[in-house]
Amino acid sequence: MTSISAHLWFDHQAAEAVAFYTSIFDDSEVYSDVTFHDSGPNQDQDVHIIDFRIGDMRLSAFNGGPHSEFNDAISLAVVCDDQHEVDRYWSALTVDGGREVMCGWLRDRFGVSWQIIPAGLNDLLADPDPGRAKRAMVAMLGMKKIVLADIEAAMDQRD
Repeated sequence: MTSISAHLWFDHQAAEAVAFYTSIFDDSEVYSDVTFHDSGPNQDQDVHIIDFRIGDMRLSAFNGGPHSEFNDAISLAVVCDDQHEVDRYWSALTVDGGREVMCGWLRDRFGVSWQIIPAGLNDLLADPDPGRAKRAMVAMLGMKKIVLADIEAAMDQRD
């Protein structure tokens, strides 16, 4: 079976980032951390290549130097069971320099984009009543962190 994983390129914070992510997600583990001393792009930093898992997503992180930056073209999506879980992940990932973006998106302090999505959001956005679906979309577009109860309330309002 083919195995596909995401590879995250950090300047020099791979070990710090992996420790941060695995502290947030209970269902995570580090498989390996290979360190090459004084062998970075400038020959003066340790390079870590760290293989780890969050939930069922395998990832690798490494220190590749300041040649690349993360952007919103790719994000890690977390589908949450309830609002408490949304709130917990949102708070944890935006701490110490992370920032809220919009519509359930945020950037953590390392610049990685995340989507924190409550289960059931797509059902609300795809409501068979076009008016309710539109009100759900408008409500979501006005949010940073997604709050399903607020979207549901907006869906029930009449123009």
